Amino acid sequence: MRIGLFGGTFDPPHEAHVGASLLALKRLRLDRVWWLVTPGNPLKDTRGLAPLEKRIAAARNLTRHTRIDVTGLEAVIKTQYTYDTISWLRARCPGVRFVWIMGADNLRSFHRWQRWRDIAAAVPIVVVDRLGPSLYASASPAGQALNRYRLAESEVTSLPLRKPPAWAFLHGLKSALSSTALRALRRTGGNSGAKPAKKTRSKSGKKRRL
Repeated sequence: MRIGLFGGTFDPPHEAHVGASLLALKRLRLDRVWWLVTPGNPLKDTRGLAPLEKRIAAARNLTRHTRIDVTGLEAVIKTQYTYDTISWLRARCPGVRFVWIMGADNLRSFHRWQRWRDIAAAVPIVVVDRLGPSLYASASPAGQALNRYRLAESEVTSLPLRKPPAWAFLHGLKSALSSTALRALRRTGGNSGAKPAKKTRSKSGKKRRL
């Protein structure tokens, strides 16, 4: 099987997460994508983070896709770092071809992840582009260090079968959605699902907003 691993806090999960998963499913010909909803990101301030159970429930409610599985695996196996989670999975699923899925913004900070070079040596990585971050992610320390292992996007279908280190950029998803921005909006009481006001005409013929 070919399985994509998509980790994150998913606080909150949003359509760009789903879009990245569907894009990876299609372009890499994956059998499934597993969302690994982490109890907390060691590189981020977790104060104010929604409870794990709530984030998992929100993610499952959002995805509703037969080939996307939302899990709280890291809380179950008590791993904090991505390398440990990947090692646990590879040891127990020796016949599975895992691919790590990350957004371009994560590639920019990948060199700060614990044992990031070992992660790259353990599983192939697909980096899904985003508005803005994809422009400079390749120039990041990790992007530069791994540059010689980068595949052309035309070869991305073979990525799950490649011996790591191997990675590729995956273009086609252009979403400005961000969990960070949505959390900020949530804190200020904003409505991330707000629709633009409709225009109608008064009896005088002038436009007014509803």
